[in-house]
Order: sequence, then structure tokens, then C-alpha cells
Amino acid sequence: MFFAALFAMYFTIRSVTNGNPDLGAWPATHLNVPWATTITVVLVASSFTAQAGVWAAERGDVKKLRMWFFLTFFMGLFFILGQAYEYYELIAHEGLTLQSNAYGSMFYLTTGFHGLHVIGGLVAFLIMLGRTYAAKRFTHQQATSAIVVSYYWHFVDVVWVALFFTIYFIQ
Repeated sequence: MFFAALFAMYFTIRSVTNGNPDLGAWPATHLNVPWATTITVVLVASSFTAQAGVWAAERGDVKKLRMWFFLTFFMGLFFILGQAYEYYELIAHEGLTLQSNAYGSMFYLTTGFHGLHVIGGLVAFLIMLGRTYAAKRFTHQQATSAIVVSYYWHFVDVVWVALFFTIYFIQ
């Protein structure tokens, strides 16, 4: 529901800004679409590695689960660092900040809250991985935990795909 509210806010502010000359035009911010596409592809690919980890967990193969979840973690970390680089570029070179205009507010709110959810997913992967090392043997409960973590990760990915197309292509 929270992300639905962010989408509603984005489209509302966009429509109000475009229709009111007193608020100024929707800014012509130069988003780095190739870079955003690259980090998006990595994030979406991480859903496949997370699912491979789930399949390993279901087979009881803890070593493969660890391998796939570590790979997923690093792909998610790459996404977050890539988003931080994009923020730096927008602030330093475009002057786009949270306070600069309505577009800046919506861009940073939507992508920032998504980024916080990705960081939450990264923490969940680390906790899950830690549990596999702490346990004496791999159990059905740990396989279930891996599935739950992957559900959350898939949700984060689907939300990003919608945000990505909304922000970078619908502008």
C-alpha cells in the first residue's frame, strides 16, 4: 500500500505541476537511463539467483543456498551503490535535490524508500546466511525462511520495475 501511495503522489504532483504555470514546468532533468538500466538488469537478475537459492534450500543443499544467496546479496549491494552513485551525479551535476522542486521530491522519495527496502532485503539475506552457518544441520524451517526472504526480494524487484518505467520512461 505504501508504494501505491508513492505512485499516486508521483502522478498527482506530475499532473498538477504540468497543468499549472505558477508551479513551473516539469524539470528536464537528465537522468542517466543507461546506468539506471544497468543497475535495474542486475537487480532483476538477482531475483533469479534468489530463486536458485530457494531451489537449493528445498533440496537441502545448504552450500548451493549460500552460494546463490551470497551472489544475490552482492547483486543487491551493487544496485544500492549504483543508486547512490546516481544520487551523487544528480545532486552534483544536475542540482536536483529533495528540496529543489516537486520532481526532485518525488524522485528521491520514491527511489529512496525503495532503496531502504532493498537494504532491508540485504539484511534479511545476511540473517538467513548467518542462520545457515549457526545451525548444526539444515532444517525445513530454514528452507521456509529462505522462501520467505525470496518472496520479499521478488516484491522489491517488481516494485522497482514499476518505478523504473514510471520515472525513467514516463517522466
